[in-house]
Amino acid sequence: MENYVVTISRVFGSGGRTIGKMLSEKLSVPYYDKDILKLASEDSGINEALFGQVDEKLKNKFFNTVKTYDGQLISPDSPDFVSEENIFSYQAKIIKELAQNASPCIIIGRCADYILSDRENVLKVFIWADHDCCVQNAMDVCGYDRREAEKQVDKINLERAAYHKAHTGTDWMDVRNYDICLNSSRLGFDKCLDIITHYVNIMK
Repeated sequence: MENYVVTISRVFGSGGRTIGKMLSEKLSVPYYDKDILKLASEDSGINEALFGQVDEKLKNKFFNTVKTYDGQLISPDSPDFVSEENIFSYQAKIIKELAQNASPCIIIGRCADYILSDRENVLKVFIWADHDCCVQNAMDVCGYDRREAEKQVDKINLERAAYHKAHTGTDWMDVRNYDICLNSSRLGFDKCLDIITHYVNIMK
């Protein structure tokens, strides 16, 4: 199977994005992260800044008011055209198009595991790490002091969990959403990379 897609969901501070980049380099396949926002903006005509405001987080904190993704796009003449639901739907449209036309590829976050759940050629990976490791990584990469790193790790992970729940109706950390769940604080980045690469080779 040459047109595989690897989706990587990740706890903030776990190094999931770094592992995704390493995998992209090792397999020589494209890597999509925030590029998805730009592509969705170009496709929809919605300002890219609006995509950034709800990138893996909810603008409306009452997530039960956000409609679960159903694949439908809202017409530009509707007052809900720039709603969180429609912004998500355009991102999902781009993710589906990438899986169809740009595979093999790697897609980071943005509920790609759920959006592509009906495709057999998708390897769904979840990267997590012990809390202390996430905090240390946030300090090293982002330059936070310990107090700010702890705050950001907790905040961003809560945002990602709420975002996933609102748009998919499923729990972000439910292992049943994924094919592989890896603890990067126990394995290290290189071993995570080896395991994912081995699984991709099995898929081919």
